[in-house]
Amino acid sequence: MDSAAAHRIRVARRSAGLSQAQMAAELGVQRSAVSHWEAQRGKPSMNHLRKLALITGAQFEWLATGRGPMTPSAESLLDSVAAVDALLVDDPQERRLLTAFRQAAAQARLPLLELAEQLASQRVGRIRRGATTE
Repeated sequence: MDSAAAHRIRVARRSAGLSQAQMAAELGVQRSAVSHWEAQRGKPSMNHLRKLALITGAQFEWLATGRGPMTPSAESLLDSVAAVDALLVDDPQERRLLTAFRQAAAQARLPLLELAEQLASQRVGRIRRGATTE
């Protein structure tokens, strides 16, 4: 891994407000793996790089190659969010919940999801967990 790629990983992690240990926990790897990626002593798999992009909000292409902006432009985000929201979110309370989740720091998202699942289980009397919690 070249020094620029290692730097991009570090920048993405820091901009998401995550420590190496927090990032490792989110990715399901040891903290030393993140340290190695940032010190050019190893490189993440494509799957880990994809997850890293999702967790940090950085664009995959920027992380992988350095091309393009680190994060999508505000205009493109608004366009894509508005399109998805128009199709999927009709309830004003659901929209508020989705907005709060999107604005939460990466490390707060899983606890928020678990809290929502716990509250939902109290309502229906059973625990319902998403199949894709990572």
